[in-house]
Amino acid sequence: MKQNVGTIDRVARIVIGVVLGALALTGQVTGALAIILGVAGVVLLLTGLIGFCGLYTVLGISTCPRKAQ
Repeated sequence: MKQNVGTIDRVARIVIGVVLGALALTGQVTGALAIILGVAGVVLLLTGLIGFCGLYTVLGISTCPRKAQ
């Protein structure tokens, strides 16, 4: 897996993932919305931590700066 998520994107994903997870775990939202936000939070957190997004690959997007060759 080649990294395709840049630094700013990674930080944003981690922060948003933690916030969504916290909302779901603390009971601020309930029911199906809590499950959806919890799953979205985990996905964002994981993609932010590993620096790879499968959807970006499918869409041909990369927010990583290109390295000089």
